[in-house]
Amino acid sequence: MDGAPPPSSPSGLSAYVAVSQLLGLTLLGTTGAWLGRYRGGVAWHSPLQFNAHPLCMVLGMVFLQGDALLVYRVFRHEAKRSTKALHALLHGLALVIALVGIIAVFESHRAKGIPDMYSLHSWCGMATFVLYLLQWFLGCGFFLFPGASFSLRGWYKPQHIFFGITLFILSITSCLLGITEMLLFNISDSYSHFVPEGILANTLGVLLVAFGLVVGYMLTREEWKRPPLAEELALSMDFKTLTEGESPGGGSQ
Repeated sequence: MDGAPPPSSPSGLSAYVAVSQLLGLTLLGTTGAWLGRYRGGVAWHSPLQFNAHPLCMVLGMVFLQGDALLVYRVFRHEAKRSTKALHALLHGLALVIALVGIIAVFESHRAKGIPDMYSLHSWCGMATFVLYLLQWFLGCGFFLFPGASFSLRGWYKPQHIFFGITLFILSITSCLLGITEMLLFNISDSYSHFVPEGILANTLGVLLVAFGLVVGYMLTREEWKRPPLAEELALSMDFKTLTEGESPGGGSQ
């Protein structure tokens, strides 16, 4: 309707979005500060190549993944197709950055003669990445590209939501395991003496948990879920009719 005010966000949502982004940027800055001040920085094809691993994992598997999960809360009144595409794009970018981090750690281990995939961190991290990749492919197949029927999408959607949140939790857990492992490898003798590097790394862990809690809270607030637009409801009925042969009234043809 002409002259109608633009739809507004639910009370409190904008504040939580701002807090989540502030936390996300802070944890990225803290990761960079830790690696730059105490671990020598980041460089490819050098003894510092390993440091690309924690940086890429925090950026991809935590920050970008968290933002991808929030797309349907932030962009509440944009076209569903555009929102889906952004959701998939952010997840895809997170996967690419995480893959760079995985390559970095394998190449670094090979150059230094360190064995791979023996720690709990590596098991949890690799399992999370593989499942995240599978989740992305299934999500694109069911929701982004045409092909899946209305009933099949309806069946898979709760699974997709559940595993999306679960993988986000697993990603943060794997990062926490990695931080602890890295500290024990590098400063095991002084870690218990509250040295500055240990305090900074522990702070990064707290920020990771805080970011996860804020994102998780936003995802579980029912009133903050994206409402379907009127034209989307009509398109859903048309899609159901085309894929399942049902009339708008529900009768079989």
